[in-house]
Amino acid sequence: MELREILRPDATLPALLEGYAWLPDLLRRSGGTPVRTRLMGRPAIALHGLDAVPFFYDEQHIARRSALPGPVLDTLFGRGAVHTLDGPAHRARKALFVSLLKDATGVDALAGQAVKEWDAAAAEWAHRPRIELFTEASVLITRSVCDWAGVPRGEDDGRATARDLVAMVDGFATAGPRHWRARKARTRQEERLSALIEEIRRSGTEDSGSALHAVALHRDDDDELLDPHTAAVEVLNIIRPTAAVAWFMAFAAHAMHRWPRQRELLREGGPEYAEAFAHEVRRFYPFAPFLGGVAVRDLEWRGERIAEGTLVLLDVYGHHHDPALWPDPYVFEPARFADGGPVGADLLVPQGGGDTETGHRCPGEDITVALLKALMPQLARLEHGVPPQDLSIPLRRIPTRPVDGFLLAPRPPVAG
Repeated sequence: MELREILRPDATLPALLEGYAWLPDLLRRSGGTPVRTRLMGRPAIALHGLDAVPFFYDEQHIARRSALPGPVLDTLFGRGAVHTLDGPAHRARKALFVSLLKDATGVDALAGQAVKEWDAAAAEWAHRPRIELFTEASVLITRSVCDWAGVPRGEDDGRATARDLVAMVDGFATAGPRHWRARKARTRQEERLSALIEEIRRSGTEDSGSALHAVALHRDDDDELLDPHTAAVEVLNIIRPTAAVAWFMAFAAHAMHRWPRQRELLREGGPEYAEAFAHEVRRFYPFAPFLGGVAVRDLEWRGERIAEGTLVLLDVYGHHHDPALWPDPYVFEPARFADGGPVGADLLVPQGGGDTETGHRCPGEDITVALLKALMPQLARLEHGVPPQDLSIPLRRIPTRPVDGFLLAPRPPVAG
C-alpha cells in the first residue's frame, strides 16, 4: 500500500455527519473524477456516472463478501445473508429469491393483500383525529407480507414485527440508540424465525408453497440445507425490505402535499401513471446514499488505478440527481417515466443496478414497485387533511424521512 494511502485522513466521521451530501460533495469538488478517501480505516475510491454502474456490478471487478461492515450485517442484512456471497454461491442463493420475488402472480397477490389491509386500516383511521402515515403504512405492509410469506404476524397483530423491521432499516447507517435498537430487533426476529424453521423441519410437513417453507427447505450450492440461523436471516431478507415501502409512502405523501396537482393526476391516472409516480418517488427522494464493494484484483477505471482490496463506493444519491443523466433532476416529475422509460438497469438504481438474476440488484424491486403502485393511488384518494407538523427531510439522517413521519387527519367520507 502506498504511503499516501496510509496517511490519507479517514472520512468515516464526516460521512456520518454529512449524510447524503457527503459523497456527492466530494465528487463535485473533484470535478467528477474518481475520489480517493478512507472509510472505516480502509482505502476507498468513489465512482460516479452511468458507466460506473456496470463496472461496479461486474463480479470480475467488485466483490461484496468482505465489503459489508459488521454493523450493517448485524442490523440490515444479517450474518450469512445472500448479500455477503459472490460467484456460484451467490447465484445459487439468489435463485431462491428470484423464484419467490419475481413471480408476477405472487407479486400481484401481495399487492392485492396490501390493498385489503389498507382498506381495513383506512376504515379504522376515520375514527381517529390523526395518524402517522409512516408507522401505519409499516404495519399494514408488514401484515400483508407476513401473510403472503406464510410467516406468523407475531405480537400485537403484526405491530411488534413492524417495529422490528423498521428498526433494522432505520439503524443500519448510524451509531447510538438507533443502531442498538436495530441489533436487538434483528436478534428477536432471527430467534423467532429460527424456531419456526426448525419446527417445519421437525414436523416434516409438505411444502405449503410459502416463502417460509421454501427457505426452510432450500438447499444451497453444496446441496445442504441452510442452518436455521441463516435460513431465518434469509426469511427476514424477504420480508424486511418491504419495510422500506413505508419510507416511500411517507415520501409519496410529501410529494402529493407539496405538489397538489400530482395528487390529482395520481387519482385520475391508471396503473401506468402510478408506476411512473413510484419510479419518480424512488429517484427524487433519498434512501440509499451509496453502495460499497471491494476490488477483487488490480483494476483501472477511466484511467484511474484501483488496487486489489480497495473499497469501491458507488454514488447513488448523486447519481439520481445528476443533470447529465436526469434533466431538471431537482424537479419532481413522474412524466419523465411515461411509457415505461427511462428505467434502464444502469440508470434508475435505488435498489441496486445490473441484472437481478445474476447480480446484486435487489430481487424485491418488483415487489416495492407493485406495493407503491397499489397503495399510492389509495393514499391519493383518501380524504384527509395535513395538520401542522415538521415536514422537513434532513439529509444528515440516513435513512431519512419527513421528521414527523407525515401526520394525516383522516376525514370520514360524506354520505351522499
